[in-house]
Amino acid sequence: MAERDDVGTVPGTVRGAGGLVALEGAVAVTVAIVLVVRGLLGHDQSQASGYGTAAWFVILGGAVLAAGVGLLLGHRWGRAIAVIAQLLLLPVVWSLLTDSHQPFYGALLGVVVVGALVLLFTPATSRWMAREYGIDTD
Repeated sequence: MAERDDVGTVPGTVRGAGGLVALEGAVAVTVAIVLVVRGLLGHDQSQASGYGTAAWFVILGGAVLAAGVGLLLGHRWGRAIAVIAQLLLLPVVWSLLTDSHQPFYGALLGVVVVGALVLLFTPATSRWMAREYGIDTD
């Protein structure tokens, strides 16, 4: 079983999803850096632990970033992590749109999440994944 296809055989849908997922991961890692800097500068952290939240963002954001880069490079393992991340972000989108009263951020994140999910489940992406198992879908 080949873990990686030749560069020319990876569909654009996979690379597009990889780009969106890598963007999500990069944003999460950036948030972690901001939280650490804020903590080091002594900002009030009475409502939430900046360092603990930063660690959470580094771990999850790093995994999502790795999945996005993996998809961009044509590694199939990135799709599973990417799909799970998108499904976990759907309730965040809903919360931003409703209870949090942040419709701009909710709509922006929703477009990215739904766009990534669509790209991850297009027929071209599914055929690309099926080739790993010797399934000829043509």
